[in-house]
Amino acid sequence: MEYRRLGGSGLKVSEISLGSWLTYGGYVERENAVKSIETAFDEGINFFDTANAYERGAAEVLLGQTLKAYSRSSYVLATKVFNKMGDGPNDHGLSRKHIMEQCEASLKRLGTDYVDIYYCHRYHAETPIEETLRALDDLVRHGKVLYVGVSQWTAAQMEDALGTADRMLLDRIVVNQPVYNMFDRYIENEIIPLGERKGIGQVVYSPLAQGLLTGKYTSVSDIPENSRAAKLGWDEGKISADRIGKVRQLIEIADQLNLKVGQLALAWILRQSNVSSALVGASRPEQVKENAAASGVKLDASVIERIEQILV
Repeated sequence: MEYRRLGGSGLKVSEISLGSWLTYGGYVERENAVKSIETAFDEGINFFDTANAYERGAAEVLLGQTLKAYSRSSYVLATKVFNKMGDGPNDHGLSRKHIMEQCEASLKRLGTDYVDIYYCHRYHAETPIEETLRALDDLVRHGKVLYVGVSQWTAAQMEDALGTADRMLLDRIVVNQPVYNMFDRYIENEIIPLGERKGIGQVVYSPLAQGLLTGKYTSVSDIPENSRAAKLGWDEGKISADRIGKVRQLIEIADQLNLKVGQLALAWILRQSNVSSALVGASRPEQVKENAAASGVKLDASVIERIEQILV
């Protein structure tokens, strides 16, 4: 496993990280979820991601219980705040009240005194950015959060937050968590250039297009029974004949490089120096091992050009 700096910070995270959106929140059996975390450690993964909203805290509980077997200094732990956690008017968003209360609740569920990264899960137009940033800065100053991040914010929203933090002398955003994969490349236009200029690293989720880039889907009409697509009822916008055809061509390139197509897709993402880590999910520990092997794979210019010709 190779490691990269988290944006402009000094924190080192594994190129492949393990998420818990589906993995530890009810989609996967507990035994496989625990074994996936253990396998991640065996493969050198030191970065684990969750959120308060994943199964209303159940994902945090399971992750925290499993991580108790490891030294707190040996891993980087991230969680998030924004989504609805109750029926009250203040039970969602990025107000000072919600941030402070949810941070305490997440720490309790995770069984830890601090999280390394605390993400604003979405942008909240109803809360002044000054209020949000001040609350996050206070959490940093009290040692409950080490680094501040955002997820799914636009480049303009991040730039505004950076300017506000500098003006108010508050802790700055160092990481963004967007979608990024071979079929969803919007961050290349504005977000990656901003990250390169301002020291914001990208920890990208859905790097395998939620399983499509593993090659498991061979036909729109023949979706494997136990796959995420079958369980979540995805439509052709996610799995189309065109995309399946492109994956077939990508498999040919991967075979020539002695790689799995998922490893090729992850290596393609990691060609971006502004990407700090690719966040993968797993329903089995074998998937963790396979994905971890993509770390350190370097694709030469000719391979990248062949991939681009397929993706056009």
